[in-house]
This record gives sequence, C-alpha cells and structure tokens, in this order.
Amino acid sequence: MDTKTFNKLNKDRIYLFNQGTYHKAYELLGAHITEEDNVPGVSFSVWAPGAKGVHVAGDFNDWRHDAFALMPVGTSGIWTGFVPGACKGQTYKYIIDTDNGKHLVKADPYGFFAEKRPKTASVVWDLDYEWKDARWMDKRAKADHFNQPKNIYEVHLGSWMRHMDKPVEEQFYTYRELADRLIPYVKDMGYTHIEVLPVMEHPLDDSWGYQVTGYFAATARYGTPQDLMYLIDTAHAKGIGVILDWVPAHFCKDDQGLARFNGHKLYEKREHPQWGTQIFDYGRPEVKSFLLSNANFWMDVYHADGLRVDGVSSMLYLNFGIDDPSKKIFNKYGDEGNLEAISFLQDLSIMTGNECPGAILCAEESTAWANVTKPPEVGGLGFHYKWDMGWMNDTLSYVSEDYIYRKYDHNKITFSMMYAYSENYILPLSHDEVIHGKRSIIGRQQGDYDRQFAGLKALAVYQMTHPGGKLNFMGNEIGQFIEWRFYEELEWFLLQYDNHREHQEFIKKLNHIYLKEKALWEQDHGWEGYEWMDPSDSENSILSYVRWPKSRIHPDLVIVNFGWNGNDEYRVGVPVPGEWEILLSSADPDAEGTVLHTEKVPWNDQKQSLTFKLPQTCGVILKHLRRN
Repeated sequence: MDTKTFNKLNKDRIYLFNQGTYHKAYELLGAHITEEDNVPGVSFSVWAPGAKGVHVAGDFNDWRHDAFALMPVGTSGIWTGFVPGACKGQTYKYIIDTDNGKHLVKADPYGFFAEKRPKTASVVWDLDYEWKDARWMDKRAKADHFNQPKNIYEVHLGSWMRHMDKPVEEQFYTYRELADRLIPYVKDMGYTHIEVLPVMEHPLDDSWGYQVTGYFAATARYGTPQDLMYLIDTAHAKGIGVILDWVPAHFCKDDQGLARFNGHKLYEKREHPQWGTQIFDYGRPEVKSFLLSNANFWMDVYHADGLRVDGVSSMLYLNFGIDDPSKKIFNKYGDEGNLEAISFLQDLSIMTGNECPGAILCAEESTAWANVTKPPEVGGLGFHYKWDMGWMNDTLSYVSEDYIYRKYDHNKITFSMMYAYSENYILPLSHDEVIHGKRSIIGRQQGDYDRQFAGLKALAVYQMTHPGGKLNFMGNEIGQFIEWRFYEELEWFLLQYDNHREHQEFIKKLNHIYLKEKALWEQDHGWEGYEWMDPSDSENSILSYVRWPKSRIHPDLVIVNFGWNGNDEYRVGVPVPGEWEILLSSADPDAEGTVLHTEKVPWNDQKQSLTFKLPQTCGVILKHLRRN
C-alpha cells in the first residue's frame, strides 16, 4: 500500500492519533498480517517523527538493514510500508536513521509479540482467538462492581509454581498450564479475582515486569498471546475476574525500547530521579494515544477486567523523588501537581467507562492526594479504587509490635475508620510488603510459632471484615515464612506441616464466608454498612464492630482480639436482640455453629449484649439469626 492510499484509508485515525485521542492505535500502527493485490505479506507502520529514514529488517530479508524502506505519511510522523512474503512468526526490528547520523535498531512499540529474553526482536503475530466468555463480558458490563465482593489474589506468574525439577530456563509454567492449575486453585480457595503482576514484555526478570519494553506484547516467558487469552478465558469460565498490573509511570532505557526512539526524547519527558528509568511525556498527543490505546488494548483485545495502575504517586507529583529544593519544578499554579499526568489519568478513566464497560481501574497511590476515586467531572482522577496504603502501613506496624506495647498504639488499628469512606479502597497485603527485608506477613507476627499463626489468622479476619476490597499476595495464604523470591516457586512443601495446611484451610473457609455474607461487602463504601461496638478497648487490644447488609437485618458481628490474653466471659454489646451464631472462630473451630442468646444487659451503648469465651489472639465472626 502506498502512503497516499494509507493516508486516505486512515485519515481520521491518523488525525485522532496526532491529537492524542485515538484509543485503538494498535490497529493503525505495528505489524499487521495482510495482503496487497492478492500477495500475502505484512504491513509495517511506526511513529518516528523527525527521522531521516526508517527501514524494517527481519527474517524475511536476512536482516539487511537497507532492504525495505518505509515511507513517511505526510506530516503525521508515521512511516509505513508493505513487505510481501513476510509472515507470522518472523522476527523484525525497525532501523531508525536519525537526523544526527545514528542508526538505531528498535523493537516495535506496537508489536504484539516478542522474542523470549535475552533476545529482543519483535515477532510478527496475529491476535486471532475464539473467545468463549460472551456471557461473562455481558454480565460484567451490566454489574455494579461497587456492590460485589472483591477478594483479590495477587500473582507473579513466574513464581507461583514452577517445574523445579527442570533446568532453569524450562521451569516456567506456561499460560495454559497456569490456566489449568492456578484458576481452579483460586476458585476453590474462594477468591473473586486474580491480579497479575505485569505480563507486558520486559527484559529483566528481577523487575517483575515493572520495567516494560513491549507494551503491546504479552511476555513470551509463558507462551503466546493466544495462550494468555486462554488463561483469561478460563478464569472467566470459572467466574474469576482478571486484573492486570499496568505501568504508565515510566519505562526502561534498554536500547531496543522506547528510549530516544528517534534519536531524541520522543516518548519520554525526563529521567526518573529514583528509578533510573524514563518518565512518559503525558503532554505529547501521540504518547497519550499510545498509552490510552495500550490500556484499551488489554481490556478490549485481551478481555482483562481491569488495570491496577502502578506508581500513580510518581505521576501526580512533578517533584516525586526529588529532595534537592534547587531542582524542584512547579506548574503554572505554583504547586507540584503534574497537570499533564492528571489530565491523562482523567482521560484514561473516561475512556475506560465509555469503551470497556464494567472494567475497573485501581490506583497504587500512596499519598494524601484528594479525590483519586471521584469522577473527573468533579475534579477527581476517576479511578474506581485506590490501594489503602495507610491501612497497610499502620496495620503491619501494629502487628509487628510486641503484645505488651500494642495498647499504646491502639489508634494504629482503628485510625483507618476515620477516613475509610473518603475514597473507594482496596486493602492490600501485596508483593511490595514481602520483599527487601520487610519480612513475610507471618514473619512480622509476634510470639512463638503457634502464636504467629494465631496472629496471622486474626489479621486475616480483620482484613476480611474491614470495609474495602481485599488483596493478598500469593503465599500469604499458606503462611510462608521467607520473603518472596521471584526466581523460585512458593514453598508449597510447607503444606505437609499441620500449621501451614490448617492456615490454608482457614483462609479458604474465611474467603467463602466472605463470599456468602453480604454484610461484609454489600455496603463497603459508606457508614450505613459499619457500626462500632467497641473501638476503645486498648488495654486488651480488642476491636468489635458490626457489618450491616442493605436489608438491615441479620448483621454480622466481628471481634478481633489482637491481645495476648483471652476472656472466658467476654461481653460485647449488639444492636439487635435474639440469637447469634458463631460462624468463625480462628482459635476455637469447635465453637463454630454455637448459638448465643442476647441478655438484657446494656453494653457498649447497646440495650443488649452477648457473653462467650473469647480465646487469646483470634478473630471471631457471629451472624444474627433471629430476634427473640
């Protein structure tokens, strides 16, 4: 296809791309298998404004750098050309002849597939796949996800489970193997979603996928694009949503990637002061089209149910990571907000709502930035959920303290309710909390071996009954003591030991109680779903509260004892008289199913109360059955 024909056929799309408002740039740019005049081949298109020339080299021309020249498309900055005989599976790169005499060899920014690292070429590929999840997608589009349970299992695909008996390069499970093992496990355990650390192509295993080179390429470590589609399709068939981690905050500087793509800053604005990576230029229209199209790509083409946007704080603040006052920069209003990034995130929200019905956006945002989950029309960023990093930090700090000191820091475990409804939160105990010497979640618990498991169960009950969605990194559910290691599988062998196996069974039971009990999630975003019974028992390190369903009948009562001591006759006020059943007792499973009757003894500002045996360091959930 000559450039005039390409321009004519794509005039509107090119215009939108250059305006920063095209959301399917992957249909315009990249390598597309097609034919011209009945001759099969591949159409290559790449954005490289200011280049003196662009060639495509690959298996189809013995990698000759001067064999196939692409032609510029007007003033769009796009170069395009058709290579007859090129076909699926062949590798290729672009040769960018810069205006300063350099010849850069670049992978395709819009490539659908890439070689497995350490190789770096793009691979001609199609995205044909026969999806079987039409019912899921239709249901998702109509559902109100704010009134649905959200219990997320965070997974790094390369280390959840591995073929440890094979050579290192053959140890990865494929997407299809994971579909057949991971998804049934997640379903059986009672999770509602998996959140997958970035699956976009990246050169370094140690980055866990957070330093991307191929934004449109599913990493070849685990198979083909169709294999990843099969994994997501299988999850949907089992009723499991799939959230992908997405990294628009920065990209790595590897030679084959986006950095200085035309010999100058093109995709990048400046270098990140902490991470040694490049920050995207959110104000450049074509970069905006690239990022918006990429987000749309994973939700549209791959049917992902949402994106967890990594590093949002670093995007919002112009001076994120800059400590030297002399190097700080400010916007036109004199503050540190990155106006271009803010506008981009708002556009991302609007696009997702318009084009990906039912998909969700989650922000990893660790500051007090206001209105992260409020709509753009009222000045918000438009995310559906925000990770509650404050809850995570306070909670882990609290459970890391010796029991005798917890009474002095009781506010750490109650303070989250002061702001619980200021945003729509997800409570994360993520991969970031089990690396770099922070210790595993159970490793922070105090006491001997048995007491550490008791504390881990109490924490799980607290997280599962606190307002907000839930997220746990793989391994938390088996009480793995070592920190996460990306280069080996979880320590599944621990399940041969009673404490670890019993903890996994406890988490499974707790997860399924969460799914069944609407009171624990139906009103997660307002005070109508929560009522304190006693937030002030700092001396004993005990919390008690009620979760209300929309019906306002049959609430759940939660008591979490973070203390060292139990109480054989613990009394707690309740808002409704009658019979209450112990649904769960983390330290005394034999008590589960016991029915208690209220007494007309005022307590905790309630007209009636219950008494029962409260074990040491435990979590208890009771459900109201009927009035007297």
